Amino acid sequence: MFSLLTLLDDIASTLDDVAVMSKIAIKKTSVLMSDDLAVNAGVITGTPADRELPIVKAIFYGSLLNKVYCIGGVLALMAIYPPILKVILLIGGLYLSFEGAHKLIEKLFHKEKLKEKINNTVPEKVKIKGAIRTDLVLSIEIIVLAKEAITGSYMNQVITLTIVGLAASVIIYGLVALLVKIDDLGLYLVKRDHKKSGMILVNSMPYTMKALGIIGTIAMFLVGGGIIAHTFHIPYFIPELLQNFSLGLIAGLLLVLPLEIYKRNT
Repeated sequence: MFSLLTLLDDIASTLDDVAVMSKIAIKKTSVLMSDDLAVNAGVITGTPADRELPIVKAIFYGSLLNKVYCIGGVLALMAIYPPILKVILLIGGLYLSFEGAHKLIEKLFHKEKLKEKINNTVPEKVKIKGAIRTDLVLSIEIIVLAKEAITGSYMNQVITLTIVGLAASVIIYGLVALLVKIDDLGLYLVKRDHKKSGMILVNSMPYTMKALGIIGTIAMFLVGGGIIAHTFHIPYFIPELLQNFSLGLIAGLLLVLPLEIYKRNT
């Protein structure tokens, strides 16, 4: 009886620790999740209404597999050579900064090319594969960043990473599914003689998608800059968010500059 009570107490303690660590890790990775949400919502834009949810479903399944690969890889590296995780985290942070700067420059200086890219019909399978590849990069960052935020026994960390990975995919693609159906809900309301509220939903979607794109780009700079500051132990001379954004922006521009010079010379 005493052994059973001890076991139940250990289980309760473990669950409590996992709940606390999961909350911390999800909070730590929430900015990355917002970026993932913005990217994937953008992928679905322009898709026929009857194919929106099937595409979201396919990307969601790919995202779950990505989390399995990432968690397995992180756990293996934890056992083999844990310091390499910091290197992977830094590379991911630099990549996010680069992507943010690339999007910014594209919007500011390559508007015509961006319009051509948007207007070109991309096959559904290509869209799905591209979205899953992007999700893999962000999944690596989410899992590695979550690992940096948690401590405790190996088993507790395994459980926490699994919960965070599953929660990330469910939250992100659940919200994507809701977002892409807002305009359909608006049209449904219009047909039900709720024209005013329905049209508000329909007309708000382009602005919502644009806002998500801006939020996603800002998130890239914030996360990238935060990782750089944390890796090199850079002291904060100005408010943390502003300094992280500035570091991410500067790093991204420095990384994207050689690519822009190459494009201009070819």
